[in-house]
Amino acid sequence: MRILLSNDDGYLAPGLAQLAASLGDLAEIIVVAPERNRSGASNSLTLDLPLHLNKAANGFMYVSGTPTDCVHLAVTGLLEPQPDMVVSGINLGANMGDDTIYSGTVAAATEGYLLGVPAIAVSLASFAGKHFETAGRVARELVQRFTRTPFTEPVLLNVNVPDVPYDQLHGVQVTRLGRRHKAEPAVKSLSPRGETLYWIGPAGPAADAGEGTDFHAVEHGWVSVTPLQIDLTHGAQLGQVRNWLGKIA
Repeated sequence: MRILLSNDDGYLAPGLAQLAASLGDLAEIIVVAPERNRSGASNSLTLDLPLHLNKAANGFMYVSGTPTDCVHLAVTGLLEPQPDMVVSGINLGANMGDDTIYSGTVAAATEGYLLGVPAIAVSLASFAGKHFETAGRVARELVQRFTRTPFTEPVLLNVNVPDVPYDQLHGVQVTRLGRRHKAEPAVKSLSPRGETLYWIGPAGPAADAGEGTDFHAVEHGWVSVTPLQIDLTHGAQLGQVRNWLGKIA
């Protein structure tokens, strides 16, 4: 079995090292990650510049691009045979609800999924980063389960792990994505030259965080596993839009 690892925190991130260590004896591990932190890069591809590929002393390969670039390059240009799975992470911080739209961690896994490779995105749901080993153990268990009982079609799983010792986890829940309130206002500041600068404001608090959501599961000590899809079609509005266009015509 071959597993491609990537992330959005960069090839030097402790979460990536933990992931490689946790999965190292289960499969052949190939790491292709961004050369620097690319959090929030979403599913962007670098199309206006060539990509540079380098190898670190520990064998990790790193790319001058986005998480999506890393997985795309690995699957379409580097690896032969193809990987059996893509695992992205372990991200420092949760990727729940609306966060998944912006997340480079989820984007790396999504690119594998779009290329026909089963994929898992793993995030430690805290910026304290105290228990990467817990998320690593959860990732290992999911990979072992996949090895024993593989899915019959490509699958994309978004996994969020509470930042607690492993024995304090309550278990695993299959969840749906929650929703956040809108983001906090942009933060305005001045540069040393008196120029006006803006920083994107923090994400808003959870709005839809009831039972069954990823927010609720993690808050109550459960690992959240959410299957994702990429079809953005708003099926419930197809008829409404057909009628709207018909009236205009």
